[in-house]
Amino acid sequence: MNDLMVKISNVSRNYGPVRAVRDLDLSLRRGGIMALLGPSGCGKTTTLRLLAGFETPESGEIEIGGRPVAGPGVNAPPEKRGVGMVFQDYALFPHLTVRGNVAYGLKNGKRRSGRIEEVLALAHLDNLGDRMPHELSGGQQQRVALARALAPGPDVVLLDEPFSNLDAALRARVRAETRDILTDAGATAIFVTHDQEEALSLADEVAVMLDGTVVQSAPPEDLYHRPATREVAEFVGEANFVPGTADESGRFLCELGNVPACGACVGHVEAMLRPEALRLRALAEGEKVGAGATVLAREFYGHDQLIKLRLDSGPVLCSRLGGGPGFRPGQRVSVELSGEAVVFPRS
Repeated sequence: MNDLMVKISNVSRNYGPVRAVRDLDLSLRRGGIMALLGPSGCGKTTTLRLLAGFETPESGEIEIGGRPVAGPGVNAPPEKRGVGMVFQDYALFPHLTVRGNVAYGLKNGKRRSGRIEEVLALAHLDNLGDRMPHELSGGQQQRVALARALAPGPDVVLLDEPFSNLDAALRARVRAETRDILTDAGATAIFVTHDQEEALSLADEVAVMLDGTVVQSAPPEDLYHRPATREVAEFVGEANFVPGTADESGRFLCELGNVPACGACVGHVEAMLRPEALRLRALAEGEKVGAGATVLAREFYGHDQLIKLRLDSGPVLCSRLGGGPGFRPGQRVSVELSGEAVVFPRS
């Protein structure tokens, strides 16, 4: 059995002079959850619409479940692609109950009633089947939309910014519920988001899209710790960029210290250092160190804190520390490196 559920090969889509998607390659294994992450206008939603059959590629091929659905001589309609869709605004039918919405895409048959109840239970909607959409909270409506998409047993579920209509307090909980439902269903899913935290916390694989194409697709931890390009490093999480030198033994040296280097560059380079790689220590008055700095600002989040500081040599960097006692603006600190530096050619 082919383990690939989704395969996009060299796909492009233009809108007049605008190249929305260009030479796109993307694949997802059966049972995987992928996030398409990128800024507005990068081609994420167009990619989802190409998969769903709402748009037609001008070149390239798309396969779903091992079957060609788009390409030379092939253009399967949306209802023939084995795709379930969760829209940004959920698109629930206001005149149908929760049970009626879930049943909408199911064919009549002996198993229809059983499948409805099965999916309602899967989405934790057992006791809400007779409610109308307007009687539900935002999180409940989102689960109904997901249950409706899952009911026919699609090869892949597509979700377009599924949490954007929820307030911040609700979003994290609904994200976790959605992942649990998709995992319990054994579903293959692709969701679009511009929210880094959402992508990193929910997906098994994150595909970063910039300017209409995927620049890196990797598990969340690899994407965060080993971005393929400087652009990816800047887009995913906070990053400090520090000049220095990388030697052939795989070490990066700069004014902050000497740490292992990840990357093929040697000589004069620029290194990405995540804020948590910068260790701070309070300095006594008049104490001299190799790399001194002055704290500019502090943002406290409870579980951690972000310290903005200016090195004595001029650059402004950020350090992420635990949630303990903080440093105050104006305080003198020493800065040391830990972990690994990701090096790029110096621009």
